[in-house]
Amino acid sequence: MREKILNFFSDIYKEMQKVTWQKQDELIESTRVVLVTCLIFTIIVWVIDIIVTEILKVIY
Repeated sequence: MREKILNFFSDIYKEMQKVTWQKQDELIESTRVVLVTCLIFTIIVWVIDIIVTEILKVIY
């Protein structure tokens, strides 16, 4: 059992050595893209909500 656990963590370490991490500039740019995309979708959903609410007010 101990050997399996050690092998597991050894494998994790080996895999983490293969990872290529983003540079800080790339990370900042990716974060900006995600934030702007979230903002755009939020605005779209907000506008749709307002429209549907007004339609329902007219109907009821």
